[in-house]
Amino acid sequence: MYEPRFYRNQVLAKDLFAFEVKVNETDLFICANNDLTAAAYELVRLYRGQIEDFIARHPIFLKTFVPIEIPTDAPDIVKSMADAAKLAEVGPMAAVAGAIAEYVGLGLLAYSDEVIVENGGDIFIKTGMERKIGIFAGTSPLSNKLAVRLLPEDTPLGVCTSSGTVGHSVSFGKSDAVVILSKNTSLADATATKVGNLIHSKNDIKQAIEVAQNVPGVEGAIIIVDDALGGWGKFEFMPA
Repeated sequence: MYEPRFYRNQVLAKDLFAFEVKVNETDLFICANNDLTAAAYELVRLYRGQIEDFIARHPIFLKTFVPIEIPTDAPDIVKSMADAAKLAEVGPMAAVAGAIAEYVGLGLLAYSDEVIVENGGDIFIKTGMERKIGIFAGTSPLSNKLAVRLLPEDTPLGVCTSSGTVGHSVSFGKSDAVVILSKNTSLADATATKVGNLIHSKNDIKQAIEVAQNVPGVEGAIIIVDDALGGWGKFEFMPA
């Protein structure tokens, strides 16, 4: 069944060319200086193929909810996922959406100075001008009301979201949105999962923010639970 991607309105850059690329479960929304559909499609196929081939040889990589050691000859994208999982103390597949967004985005920078890749609410962004990314938080009264201001010098950057009330990704928590910012998009994705798992009520926000602060490489965290909001980091809020 098709699920409308409401949050894609939050990353639309009207000065850039926007397009979608879908390969099996991977469904990317991309903004760039020009139409890079063909190049993006090939990059998705490449990196999905590397992950799928690795899982075929090491099925535990798909199933585990805890970090695991991987062979030294694993593809770089697999290593990125495993490294992020180790720092965030989650399974490596918690980083898959962010990893694909990042590696596709980095590949597209060969053709475009500005690239935004959104993959299921996880975003890789490299921009040459100030941008804002809105926060979609399901039925929370704060949903679509706030955005994060990003400056060119902040990027490349990963902005990844986990939710216990929105989407189909595995979460053991009940947050409406946990947003993590990091130069490493795989790490932002894995940490969003880690922090999201800790949220069961508004009372958990402070402790969850502290957990995010202690993950090396994380630069910001935003948590929304119903009408409550918590945040930490150098990034500024602005109206969506």
